[in-house]
Amino acid sequence: MARPCRLRKKKICVKSIRPVLFVLLLLAVPAAVHAQFDYITNADGSSITITNYTGIGGAVTIPTDINGLTVTSIAEGAFMTNDSLTSVTIPGSVTSIGEYAFDDCANLTSVTIADGVASLGNYAFEYCASLINVTIPGSVTNLGWSLFYRCSNLTTLTIANGITNIGENAFNDCPALANVIIPGSVTSIGQSAFEDCPALTNVTMPGGVTSLGDFAFEDTGLTRVTIPGRTTNMGLGTFSFCGSLTNVTIPGNVTTIGLNAFVNCTSLTRVTIADGVANIEAFAFQNCTHLASVTIPGSVTNIGADAFIACPGLTGVFFGGNMPALGTDVFSYDLKLKIYYLSDTAGWADFPAESDVSPVLVLWNPLIQGSGARFGIQTNRFGFNITNGSTTNIPIVVEACTNLANPVWVPLLTNTLTNSFYFSDSQWTNYPSRFYGLGFP
Repeated sequence: MARPCRLRKKKICVKSIRPVLFVLLLLAVPAAVHAQFDYITNADGSSITITNYTGIGGAVTIPTDINGLTVTSIAEGAFMTNDSLTSVTIPGSVTSIGEYAFDDCANLTSVTIADGVASLGNYAFEYCASLINVTIPGSVTNLGWSLFYRCSNLTTLTIANGITNIGENAFNDCPALANVIIPGSVTSIGQSAFEDCPALTNVTMPGGVTSLGDFAFEDTGLTRVTIPGRTTNMGLGTFSFCGSLTNVTIPGNVTTIGLNAFVNCTSLTRVTIADGVANIEAFAFQNCTHLASVTIPGSVTNIGADAFIACPGLTGVFFGGNMPALGTDVFSYDLKLKIYYLSDTAGWADFPAESDVSPVLVLWNPLIQGSGARFGIQTNRFGFNITNGSTTNIPIVVEACTNLANPVWVPLLTNTLTNSFYFSDSQWTNYPSRFYGLGFP
């Protein structure tokens, strides 16, 4: 004899009294045959919120309606710690998924969220250790705190256009996450959003991102980073401990390179800092052991303590303006380090000597020949002499552009200038006009 099944208020329940009755109920409430939901009726009287799941698990599809009432939300913790759940499909009728809704569902491998879902609560899918792939529709505007925190097998992430904010810790400690494309609608990436994602080697950030939170990409596998041109805020430790990062470009709208921003980026060899950056805070590039040279634009007015400390490969620092205010021990001074400055800039007589081995200050003042027998076309090449206006060898790069009103300078040659050097350009005839200049390497 089958055990009786007591009907509870606002709960779908299937009784197995007779085969005929089973078939009739199956036709009447097909969504409830494989899954059981507790729910409450919302204030509008026509929609409901699922508050609990007591089904057998497996692949679960959230119904769009139950007993004629539209399912519009999933309550806080509704599926929390349910180890029987393997996949879930959430329809577009659901506009809100509450905090901790699927928290710690250890065997959940796949989540399908239909377009129409607008809100994903904080911690909604954290600790889902078996979750492999997630697609987030554009109807969601905000990815909440710790949304997929410690989803240790999450490898594929698709974020649709429409989302504007990636919240704090949203994908923190997702060690299998390898590639992320951030849509153009995103304007801010929160604190520790992708921290501790060592497999993450590539991130495409759209031009609309204006804010990168503290530790946003700390300890990831990123190799190259171009920070969007509209970014104004780059927080504490944003790219710290990115041991594979080799190349970074920082736009001029970033007024401050934050404390510890690139500390322990031991593979970093090239840093491009655009004019407009005003502050480089303490420890910003500490222990970047492979950084060989860096150019500091004239807009920089302050460099914090130990900003380039423990960078043993650093041999040249090129300043494009007046000497900025310097904190203590900005550089690891040794016999290899040379500080280059321009002749029409001020403050260098007071450059601090902070160790027994002071850096070598070098006036960067090469001169370009503007007339004379060897200036101009020589044997179908355009050329000119470059002489050293300094007292020591100086590195130079010869650059060219075709439009001085909107110049795009292209490097043609990098060289170490001793006394003089003759530069010749065999490609000059390929351009209606070409302008030349000297720059820092």
